[in-house]
Order: sequence, then structure tokens, then C-alpha cells
Amino acid sequence: MLTLDGIDVFYGAAQALRGVSLTAKQGEVTCVLGRNGVGKSTLLRAICGQQPIRAGHMHWGDIDLAPLQPFERARAGIGYVPQGREIFPLLSVKENLETGYAPLKRGDRNIPAVIFELFPVLRTMLRRRGGDLSGGQQQQLAIARALVMRPKLLVLDEPTEGIQPSVIKDIGRAIDYLRQQGDMAIVLVEQYFEFARDLADSYAVMDRGQIVLSGTRAEMVEADVRRRLAV
Repeated sequence: MLTLDGIDVFYGAAQALRGVSLTAKQGEVTCVLGRNGVGKSTLLRAICGQQPIRAGHMHWGDIDLAPLQPFERARAGIGYVPQGREIFPLLSVKENLETGYAPLKRGDRNIPAVIFELFPVLRTMLRRRGGDLSGGQQQQLAIARALVMRPKLLVLDEPTEGIQPSVIKDIGRAIDYLRQQGDMAIVLVEQYFEFARDLADSYAVMDRGQIVLSGTRAEMVEADVRRRLAV
């Protein structure tokens, strides 16, 4: 389980997160919702070690994440799919996937077959440069690259942003498949309400750096959540 307790994050003198507490369990999808600029991406960067916390506690199982560098968190089983995909445009699809080998032991450095079952288009494009792929294909590649690491915690930042509906469905099916395997915790930041609602086991809504609504999917009052997402 991922456990955040009272997390504060600052950018200089500006406070971006205020006392954020969150849990994410293996075999479940935890969705973080909110308007632009409320701290969702900052929260994921804090989990992955790209932004230090000023206060609070952060644990992945028995591991205290706060002192760990990003590469150490990757070795601990945390995979990150950033907003905007951030694939390597001049590397081939195969080479992009192989960058996921970095935290793995030498004997584990291979591309799992399940990746091509989830995203079959990638198998046909292994020699193409990442920058030549469509936005939806690049998003699938970014998720696949994280899965090469065999993560136990998968953190996704708005995977539906700018993606065509058919690929959104493919990504949703992939996340649902990973959840059903039962050995991975998934934290999903999303603005597309229907996508998040259909996948969420639990949810948290952020506003101005704080969590203002949270609970299980069964407890969700859709009107309250939508009101918090409206501009």
C-alpha cells in the first residue's frame, strides 16, 4: 500500500500541497480528480521523487519514500507515466521500451509479452521513431515503457489528455486488466470524469492543494464531484 500522511510541498515560497493524505492499495485504482492547477501533478511528482516534500510522511509498504531519489523509487517498484508522455522522439519504439530496463536486474531486462497484448500497435512499430507516432500511440508507448519496469505501483498523469476516443478505450481496458491482476496499485490523475469514475475503486478530489472530497466509488456523489471539476 502507498500511504501519504499530511504531505506539504512548496515551490519556493508558494505552497502547492497542503496536508494531503492518500492511500492506494494493490489491486485497486485510486483516482485523483480536480481542475487545472490544483496540485494533482505536483502530488504525483512528490510520490515519484521529482519534488521534495516539506512536511508529512510517505511510505510504500514499509519503505520510507521521503529520503529516496527518483531512481531509488523506481528500483522500489514505482513506475511513472508523466503528463505529456515525455517519450524520446529520436529513439525507436523498441529503444524507448528498453529505457525501462534501467532499474531492472540484468536477467530481467526483456519486454514482457503482455505489453503487446495490451497495446498490439506497438509490435508493428518497433523500428519507427517515437516522434513519428500519433499522440495516442505515444501515450500507449509511455505506459508500456513504465510497464517494462514491472512496477508494483503505477502512477499515471492524465493519460487521456489529447487522445482520440478509440485509444482512450484501449487505455481504459489496459488499466482495468492491470487492476484485475491484483498485484499492482494504480494512482490515476484525471480530468475526464467518466473515464475516472468507471475505473476508480476509490477517489480523491483536489482543490487549491488540498483533498476536499474522497471515498470509495460506491460512496461517490457524482453531482458533488462534478461541481468541484467545473470551471
